[in-house]
Amino acid sequence: MTLVEASDADLEALAAGTAVRALRLSHGPIETTEVLTMLRVLANSIRPHFAPASWMIVDGDAIVGLCSLVKPPSGDGIDIGYGVAASRRRRGIASVAVKLLLDWARSDPRVMTVRAETSVLNTPSQRVLERNGFERAGQRIDDEDGEMICWQVSVASPD
Repeated sequence: MTLVEASDADLEALAAGTAVRALRLSHGPIETTEVLTMLRVLANSIRPHFAPASWMIVDGDAIVGLCSLVKPPSGDGIDIGYGVAASRRRRGIASVAVKLLLDWARSDPRVMTVRAETSVLNTPSQRVLERNGFERAGQRIDDEDGEMICWQVSVASPD
């Protein structure tokens, strides 16, 4: 499994349901057209200030999910989101993808902390973060998603 930086053209093609580069789409859509379009717009708003902003999760020759920054970086931290195609869930793909993203973050001197949020009802996503060393950092209420758990993990090298 690898993470491949997703360009604007990649995200545009995925939103149109088209495979990119020499990769094929997983069995079934990665996400809805609306969500993929929103991720494209978000990545394009972040890239001028911080790149990379999004990655395709690739298993063999198939795109099986996406990871991305979910807002512009603040301070020395980034906020991430991730998703795996429904046909590929519950196989450990998200856990491996988040690990790979943390490995990248540890090699980038701009990043000291990685943050994420999960719905209080999304136990599988909570387990992905716990497996990768994230700790609960609080809770908040989101207007669209309801009660959320805030998570973070330090990726800074100890001095």
